[in-house]
Amino acid sequence: MSFFGFGQTAEIDIVLNDGDTRKKAEHKTEDGKKDKYFLFYDGETVSGKVNVTLKTPGKRLEHYGIKIEFVGQIDLYYDRGNHHEFVSLVKDLARPGELSQSQTFDFEFTHVEKPYESYTGQNVKLRYLLRATISRRLNDISKEMDIVVQTLCSYPELNSSIKMEVGIEDCLHIEFEYNKSKYHLRDVIVGKIYFLLVRIKIKHMEINIIKRETTGTGPSVYHENDTIAKYEIMDGAPVKGESIPIRLFLAGYELTPTMRDINKKFSVRYYLNLVLIDEEERRYFKQQEITLWRKGDIVRRSMSQQASIAAQRFEGSNSETASAQAKEESN
Repeated sequence: MSFFGFGQTAEIDIVLNDGDTRKKAEHKTEDGKKDKYFLFYDGETVSGKVNVTLKTPGKRLEHYGIKIEFVGQIDLYYDRGNHHEFVSLVKDLARPGELSQSQTFDFEFTHVEKPYESYTGQNVKLRYLLRATISRRLNDISKEMDIVVQTLCSYPELNSSIKMEVGIEDCLHIEFEYNKSKYHLRDVIVGKIYFLLVRIKIKHMEINIIKRETTGTGPSVYHENDTIAKYEIMDGAPVKGESIPIRLFLAGYELTPTMRDINKKFSVRYYLNLVLIDEEERRYFKQQEITLWRKGDIVRRSMSQQASIAAQRFEGSNSETASAQAKEESN
């Protein structure tokens, strides 16, 4: 805007060099809607052009410099006045002077470190943006463009199964087992539940995926729990000796990778929550943390293929354990 409507002003547009071919990813905004943004990974170069278009031809635009920034920042909603920057890079595009006509400036941020995944949650937002600014005496002219960053991981070296017990003395004894403790975002959770002792009337059982977002430190810690998925295991009374298989596809749910102590500002963790409800509406819980991670689209398999592979591995590990136990007993 110009002062009292007089003088020159300009519009800024940021265009990426590979904007026609670069992949876009959906990302949730603060109001819960989804928009598509250009997708980047850690270490990728960010380059493009800043187009400055003068609004009034023939008039000069005085400025104190033109620059572009690449910024990674964390915004805590209860502390909106402060932006916690963890990446801040600046390129000067023009020294102080005048623009007599519209002009285009090239920029390049080479092999930019992008250590964290973009995230929009209940109380926190982690974002990456390009910001072009024309510095002026009274009011700067600026334009921002958000991008989305995803962090890719390789298969974890250690990925042990989860085995737990739920018990109420002389009333209930349940064992449940999941095939592993770390899952990629399009994985399949495969498991089994064994009823060893059932003396209370259970009418319903389900598994929930709980997302727990933690922000702040010390006395100012906020926990926000969100139930992402509910999977009904059984509807009716189980009997002693019964086993129920579990097969939960993760691809259909809105999940992010597990994020632990991001820049000492927030964490996002996921839990499998086993819920039992008896005929008197009493609820019994057992919770176990799992780790979620994002893998690259190198190998694409159908969901049914993933489930059968996971089930075969799970059944194979159980049969190996059973045969080993049989050998020990025979000896």
